Amino acid sequence: MTISTATVRWRGWPLSPATVRAVLGGHGILGLAFAAVIYLVCLSGTLAVFARDLEHWEQPRAPSVAAIGAEQLDRAIAAARRTTPVGTTLYVTLPTLAEPGAALVAYGPKLEREWAVDANGALVRKATPFTDFLLALHIALHLPRTWGEFLVGLAGVALLSSLVSGILAHPRIFKDAFHLRLGGSRRLQEADLHNRLGIWALPFHVVIALTGALLGLSTLIVGVLAMLLYRGDTAKVYAMFVEPPPPVNAEAMPLPSLARLLAEAQQRAPGAELHQLTIERAGRADARVTITSTRLRLLVPQDTTIFDASGRVVKDQHPRDLVAGTKILGGVGQLHFGWYGGSPVRLAYGMLGVALCVLTSSGVTIWLARRRDKGRAVPLWERLWAGVAWGQPLALMLAAVTGIALRGAGAVLWVWLVASLLLVAGAAALRRVAGGTIGRWLRIGLAVGAVSLASLHLAMVSADAAAGLIDAILLAGGVWLAVPRRKRSAP
Repeated sequence: MTISTATVRWRGWPLSPATVRAVLGGHGILGLAFAAVIYLVCLSGTLAVFARDLEHWEQPRAPSVAAIGAEQLDRAIAAARRTTPVGTTLYVTLPTLAEPGAALVAYGPKLEREWAVDANGALVRKATPFTDFLLALHIALHLPRTWGEFLVGLAGVALLSSLVSGILAHPRIFKDAFHLRLGGSRRLQEADLHNRLGIWALPFHVVIALTGALLGLSTLIVGVLAMLLYRGDTAKVYAMFVEPPPPVNAEAMPLPSLARLLAEAQQRAPGAELHQLTIERAGRADARVTITSTRLRLLVPQDTTIFDASGRVVKDQHPRDLVAGTKILGGVGQLHFGWYGGSPVRLAYGMLGVALCVLTSSGVTIWLARRRDKGRAVPLWERLWAGVAWGQPLALMLAAVTGIALRGAGAVLWVWLVASLLLVAGAAALRRVAGGTIGRWLRIGLAVGAVSLASLHLAMVSADAAAGLIDAILLAGGVWLAVPRRKRSAP
């Protein structure tokens, strides 16, 4: 958040004006150092909230069942096992009242496949290249997983630190909470919008930054705990949160009856709704079947029944068995992505995510405007930031067009990467063009891209009402972006 320290006059604020100036300086430097990464992570994360909706938009004719029986599950699992190596882990998501549709994921060290399951238990391969690209971009920036998650975690730490320093540098935070100067100086308007978005949605911003940092830095956190507590043995740290695997036994052994396992899990968790079935090392004597269930008004599935390869219960855990810390850790991912509570929660996360993107972008814009006011303008950085702030939405739009047109995940990644580099390099090369002008050009390009994407999708994909709603939003957004903005007075 932004404030002129010359206006610090509130005697009740615990920090002196000199300290406020120092905090404000650190706030600006920290924000600039990670601004582009934070903005990209926030932008991709806002879209990732709607991952399920985007999957349906990309493949609207994929089967979506309201319920599925044990016989159909057996058929789907058998089909998946025929096409995957022995010992592959299978994750089956069961349909619920809030989220219809059954899905099956086969995961191994060098394998990851995902299918939708129809009412007869047949597998339909998922073809959602843009959504897959988007999730990988947000989680690890398409870098090697460990390094990418670490960088995203650092972005979360930087965002959290910027929020805290922004609050500390704003002595009039409560008095100015509803003070918004519109229609006058552009810099003052941007500063007020930046501060109001930061204050009004502060709880959301803090939760997103904190949970993102925890998720991204989880590997580092585990490593530190292992060194401090178990002489570097990370397996013992993971055992605190995850049931350790049984002793290795690669002898062939058929899976027990899923119908019996599902019935017993449901009997042990009355009032809960079956949610996920995980089969580890399927077809071996050391196989393990884990069944989790959901309950209304609980953030995460907390009813868990684990069976061994013979169908014997080896662990039975319910909400009453969990301490508060375990429940909180289990909800970190759900809180971060907003994948709970259905469409209303996703819409709220989407709007708040847009506010966080504007907060990040406007912070850099205000810093650049202040430098210009003081006679220390940096036009190169103004152009570069325009290339990032408006270029990234455009690059993602081009990636989505590629996903619909070519259906290739690799092509989507390369189009986004090349477009990102060209847009930033082009902005830097246009030395005689102001950053604001480049931003307007890119906004028009984004408007054309939104209309083109919706038109292409309607022409190439047989969309239903839900998918058509996204096309309507794209068309409306394109028209809104194309409308010329009223010129505001100079700073």
